[in-house]
Order: sequence, then structure tokens, then C-alpha cells
Amino acid sequence: MSDLSNPIFHDETKAREWLEARVWANGRSCPHCGVVDQSTLMQGKTTRPGLYQCNACREPFTVTVGTLYERSKVPLYKWLAVTHLMMASKKGMSALQISRMIGLPYKTAWFLCHRIRESLRDTSLPPMGGANKVVEADETYIGGKAKNRAKRQPAPKQAVFSLIEREGHVRSFHIANVTATTLRPIIAKNVELASMLMTDESTVYPKIGAKFANHGTVNHSAGEYARLGGYIHINTAENFFSIVKRGIIGSYHHVSEAHLHRYMGEFDYRYNTRTVSDFERFSGSIPGIVGKRLTYRRIGEIGAN
Repeated sequence: MSDLSNPIFHDETKAREWLEARVWANGRSCPHCGVVDQSTLMQGKTTRPGLYQCNACREPFTVTVGTLYERSKVPLYKWLAVTHLMMASKKGMSALQISRMIGLPYKTAWFLCHRIRESLRDTSLPPMGGANKVVEADETYIGGKAKNRAKRQPAPKQAVFSLIEREGHVRSFHIANVTATTLRPIIAKNVELASMLMTDESTVYPKIGAKFANHGTVNHSAGEYARLGGYIHINTAENFFSIVKRGIIGSYHHVSEAHLHRYMGEFDYRYNTRTVSDFERFSGSIPGIVGKRLTYRRIGEIGAN
């Protein structure tokens, strides 16, 4: 049976019950006061399904309060269907394609996609790497080429910096520029000093790498891509960037500076869950919706930092 034939993608009640089982996996908690399992299901004739009243603070709530889905007029099952399509597409799926498949206006699909991308971003993760572990660091640039434009010049390319642990996870950052001043605090915060850091020959890395257990480099400008029997390389990071660029060129065609950090969060999440099934990847993304309500005003904020 196809994942998309699952009732949670077609039936509002099934979708709500499925969401409740995951958001309230450790007990039904009130989003207003935090009390767990101290609420009563309201069953009046005009009461909407899934509405509870907290016995402690007396405030009503549903499973969507305090999440990305709060006050949304889009049916819950469509939210879940859009999320699944994004999680099942290795290189992403455009909002225009989703609008056609799900039956939503383009602007609505675009907004849903950005809210879902925001839920995939986790900025409170512990440092990666550690003793006897290798972390690769590399940067790339996202944007079009001037030679491909018939008339006006393309927008300036945007820099993206990624840290990727071999056989592990990746973290990407939309940065203002590629300098030691910009990269040093990002690496210091996200990589343990006991790690072995692998980079290319860029001059921004030697002083940063000196603080780690080991710092290996490869000279791409000289045609060198691996040393010491293939141990010293940043091919893992390069492979990740190839997925990102194929997704942006083939699926999205263009991403704006304001939203690039959200697109990178989406690519990071899919890469970090590459070993599980599409439905498991979709299901694992749901906890991220809690506490991340995103309005139109917030969705337009500039993301480079």
C-alpha cells in the first residue's frame, strides 16, 4: 500500500488522532499551563472535535495549539500530506507542484512549505564529533551564473557553510561571507575540539584547525581530492552539496536570501534521516512543530546570520 493512501492524508479525524498520539506521546499536556493529563474532552453539540479543557487553568485547547498548525484554515490532513511529500522527495518538491497535487492555492502551499521547513530546523543541538571522529567543513555558493542570464544580472550568490560528521549528521548555515571571523564561532560552537577536522586549502581554516586534535587538508586547486589512502578528504561534504544544488536547480530553480536558511534546514533533515523510510522520516519530523508557530510577518525575516 502506498504511503499516500494512508487515511491520515485524507480524513480529518484520522489525521487529528494520529497527531495527538505523537504530540501527546508522554501525556496530554496543556499548552497554556503545562499540566499533564489533567484535562477533559468537551463534547457539546457545537464543540469542534478534539477540544479539551484544562482542569487546572480552565483554558480550552486542541492538539494544534502552540504548534505550526495553530489557527490554520487548511485541513490538518492536508498539512500532513504536504509534509510527507516534502520528506519523501530526496531533492525537494516545489510549492507549485505541491499546490497541484494537494489542491491548494500556490500562495497557501508556499506558506505551508516554509512553515514545515522552519519546524525541521534545530538550533539547540550538542556539539558534533568527538574523540576519533572526523568532521568535514566546507562552504559553497548558491545562486545563478551571469552567463545564463539574457539581460539583467543575477542576484549575488549566497554563501552556505556546512559541517558534516562522517557516517553521521550535517549542519548547514547561511553565512554573510566566508572569513575566519564568520566561521570560527560556528565551528567552535558545533564541533568538539577532540574531533579531527577536515577542510580544503582555504586560508580561513589553518588557525581554526590548529585547536583541534588533528587538521587535515586537501588542495582542490591542485587537483587533489584525497590523501593518506583516502582518509583525508571532504568528499562527504561535497556529495551533500551536490544533492542541495541538484534540488535547488531542478526543483526550486531559485531560492531567496531571506529563506535560504530554511531550505538548508530541509536538506539537512532529509540527509540526517537518509537511512529510514519515507514514512518514518515524515513521522520523525512532527515533534518539531511544537513551539514553532510561524506567522506571515516572521516568515519574511532575513535569515543570514
